[in-house]
Amino acid sequence: MAAHFGRRLRRGATTTAVAAAAVAALSASQAPGVTHAVSGDSQGSQDEASDATPPPGTPATGDSPYYTDLPPLDSPNKQGTSPSGGTKGAAEAGIPATVLDAYKRAERTIASSDPGCRVPWQLLAAIGKVESGQARGGRVDANGTTLSPILGPVLNGVGFANILDTDNGAYDGDTTHDRAVGPMQFIPSTWASWGQDANGDGRKDPNNIYDAALAAGRYLCANDRDLTQAQDLERAILSYNRSREYLTTVLSWFDYYKRGTHSVPDGSGVLPGSSTPDSGSNSTATTPPAGVTPTPPAGATPPPASGPRDKPEGPAKEPGTEPTKPSTPPSKPSPPTTPPKQPAKPVQVASIENAGTGELATMAGRDFTERVTVRVMSNAGRAMAGQNVRFEIVGPTDAAFADGAKSVVRPTGLNGSVTAPVLKPGDKTGTFTVRARVVGSTVAPVDFTAKVTAPEADKINWVNAKEMTAAPGADFEHLLEAKATHGGTSISGVAVKAELFEVGANGEETPSESGPYFKGADDKPVRTLSDLTTDADGALKLPKIHTDDQAGTFLLRLTAAGGKTLTIELKVVAPAA
Repeated sequence: MAAHFGRRLRRGATTTAVAAAAVAALSASQAPGVTHAVSGDSQGSQDEASDATPPPGTPATGDSPYYTDLPPLDSPNKQGTSPSGGTKGAAEAGIPATVLDAYKRAERTIASSDPGCRVPWQLLAAIGKVESGQARGGRVDANGTTLSPILGPVLNGVGFANILDTDNGAYDGDTTHDRAVGPMQFIPSTWASWGQDANGDGRKDPNNIYDAALAAGRYLCANDRDLTQAQDLERAILSYNRSREYLTTVLSWFDYYKRGTHSVPDGSGVLPGSSTPDSGSNSTATTPPAGVTPTPPAGATPPPASGPRDKPEGPAKEPGTEPTKPSTPPSKPSPPTTPPKQPAKPVQVASIENAGTGELATMAGRDFTERVTVRVMSNAGRAMAGQNVRFEIVGPTDAAFADGAKSVVRPTGLNGSVTAPVLKPGDKTGTFTVRARVVGSTVAPVDFTAKVTAPEADKINWVNAKEMTAAPGADFEHLLEAKATHGGTSISGVAVKAELFEVGANGEETPSESGPYFKGADDKPVRTLSDLTTDADGALKLPKIHTDDQAGTFLLRLTAAGGKTLTIELKVVAPAA
């Protein structure tokens, strides 16, 4: 992130200490196959941190600010200390488990697709440390998505680069200027070219550490770089942020992590002690009014306004003399004519609401056609973009989202709304709840009731229809098959009842007591079957129909759940003499 911010924190003696520490660390320990040295004179000049020339073009982060903390002098594996504590070095060497897994997975993926690059996961960890403090100490969910969006300051030219909006606010919620986004702090225009889907959820999300780590690795490998070569390594880091101090800081952490790390639980990583470069909240940063100088964060040393403060504040004084007093006392300043403006209240999440979700009802075996949609609103009554919303299925059901998950997280778009994935009902009927809540917020969630009913057919058809005729005491040779549909689509699991009726001389229908029959489990005649259901293709294949010695006209009636019927005529005719 930003060269400007880094330089303000690294003038004078600070620069000398940083460069000296980096040179000593990088000279003492190098990764296998990596040859690297930081050049500089005995004064540790920040302008000579590297011989590499920063690559042209806009860097991945837009040169926005970064954490300036350096690794502790303690070895990460100091003798006699435990990973859980004992020294600052041991604590700093801990990387949150999900974040560490994302870096290592990115290294393996790139080793397979681009073996010539040889990107080490420790380099990704070093960049993740200075960009976001390892996703704010590992505040990510089980899928690797940050619990709240990580947004850099507005890149409006006030202390940082001036980058006009390139994503219509889709990633950073700002439709005027861009902001760096996510744990690896990509600006939206760079993410549009380099974004990855590393966790296979079908989305390229800069707020997901798996997606962001793989994107960062591929970005560093651009232009056929071999990161075991010092010049390629330096160019890669400078392509991320064109700052010599940034290069020194990343290389210092790179060397530190190569000497040993360990996994710590998510959310328990050590947070950087220097001023926070990102927004640190879900609120949208505002641009300072014209003529107002932004206040630097706590811990930062502001640059001098116009030079060293070495001028006397009064008239020059000759040695041994008293200064001349002014003939008239200075006038008191006039009080302001208008009272000062009260500071604006910070923008916060105020509510999450239904954004037009219709009735959630379907039959078992058929996807819900309606999807849950919600909108997140601020305390100023405006829609909030970039808010992570968790959709969760609650209650006794085997329903799940399209990917089989019971819980998913999705960010809100420019209009503050977000839609859950498609719901699949499963086989269990009944009601359950879909709950939507804003991740990291205490505002009340919004619940939606979903209902799954037994499958019903709106039509039942006879497959391969033909005349059904048999002689007394024989079998009907043609096997009956029917198919149930709903809305023109085959539907499985539909309950069907089969009944046999006798047609009298005047056409009346009565339940059969003789004539055609099905065989029961004990081979006895059965003329009603109530436990039939359609298969996965919506088909129903009936067992063979037999006859006794009764001739006449009979009916087979199939009644599907939902009330639709299919009637088939059966004739039992004695053969001609």
